[in-house]
Order: sequence, then C-alpha cells, then structure tokens
Amino acid sequence: MSQKILITGASSGFGRGAAIELARLGHKVVATAETWPQVRSLRADAAEAGVTLEVIKLNLLDAIDIAHAGSFDPDVLVLNAGVMEGGSMVDIPMQRVRESFDINVFGHLQLVQAIVPKMVARKSGKIVWTSSMGGILVVPFLGAYCASKHAIEAIAGSMKAELAPYGVKVATVNPGIFGTGFNDTGAESYVQWYKADCTVVPMPDFSDSLAGQADPQEMIDAMVEIIPADKHLYRTMRPLATIDAAKQWQQTEWTQDA
Repeated sequence: MSQKILITGASSGFGRGAAIELARLGHKVVATAETWPQVRSLRADAAEAGVTLEVIKLNLLDAIDIAHAGSFDPDVLVLNAGVMEGGSMVDIPMQRVRESFDINVFGHLQLVQAIVPKMVARKSGKIVWTSSMGGILVVPFLGAYCASKHAIEAIAGSMKAELAPYGVKVATVNPGIFGTGFNDTGAESYVQWYKADCTVVPMPDFSDSLAGQADPQEMIDAMVEIIPADKHLYRTMRPLATIDAAKQWQQTEWTQDA
C-alpha cells in the first residue's frame, strides 16, 4: 500500500537513496534538502532516476523552514538529517556542540512536535529516527556527535512508550561506517578551529579508520524495507557485524575500570 513519507536530509547518502527507492516503489515521498541548490539537485536526481519526489527546503536551524515542513501530514516521518563535528570534548568550540544538538536533535524534535499530533489524532503513523552506531557506543574525538545520537536514542525510546497507546510507532536505524562521504567530512570538520600548538588533546589521524567503509546500499536497502513496513524490529543496525561490536561495547561498560 502506498504511503506518504517525509524524509529529512535527503540530498545525499542514505536519505537520498531511500527517498528515490521508496518513490520507485510507489510511495509518495516528500524529500527535504538543506539549501536551494541541493533542492534543485535532488529534483534533477529524481528526474534522472525516473521517479517523482516532492522536494522541499528544510534547514533545521530555520524556524520558517521547520514550520513549512511541519505543515505536511505524512504516514511516516523519517528524521535522517545530521551533522558530525570532530574534536576532543575539552577542545571543541561550544558553538559546534550546540549546532550539533540544534540540527541532530532539537530541530528534529520541533518537527516531531508539529507533525506527530496529527498522527496521534488519527491513531496511526510512524517516526523513524536515524541514530548511529555512535548512539550505542562512543568514538573518541567524535564525542559531540555521539552525544547527540545518544540523545536521539533516549528521545526515541521515550516516544516509543508514550505514543504506543495512540497507535503511533517509533523506531531507529543505526548506521555503522558507510562510504557516503558523511564520515569523511566529519573527520575534517575540526580544521577551521583546530590549532595543534594550543589544544589540550591533539587530534589523531583518522585516515586509517576511514579506509574500507561499507557500501551504503546495505543501509539503504534496510531503510527501504523497514520504513513502510507494518512490523519490524525497533532498532535496525547495519552492517550486521556492527551489531556484535555494539553489544560488546555495552558489556565492557559494566566491567572495565574507570
């Protein structure tokens, strides 16, 4: 059955791939992009793929954009946009930390508060949060990003319990290290403020950790499967090998010394 699906952060990566494939399957997709050039580029991508997307501008720091996106009434709301900022927690500028939360968490929560009451009123709907493996474990020097994703895990878990009596489902998708370009830009995001001679904790070389990133299609395929589905697991993590790594991390937190 065709569904109305609104996806944030659809100009690239998982959001772009999922939006195009869901439209190809016959769903009515509203795909959002942060800037007007990205809006026009995504429209061109959709046309080239032979699918129909309604593409709108959504900068999650812009109240007018959020109000416009909040006027839609989708069956499924996919909260996928995000930023990654690198830096040790004692060095990263507070502006970068606040922006990470404003985009990854607070902007999306504003959108939730505009759209989800309509789901509650009709007693149906679903919210899918794009979290991360970084919402389960912690990657050193990406603490601000992981903190925002840990916040998403708490919000999604709370929403799941709160909205279940009203027929509204909540789920998360948790990507590992995929070659969408997102991790690469996150790894160099600190260069505009970082000064090696006056930082407290020097930044490491991330190049080794960026080698051999997984094919994004694995995550896109999983998202396309679960977003419109009536029944699926609360958490969908890919690559599959990442699941064991996340579980092992959680176990070590109970056994390792401070």
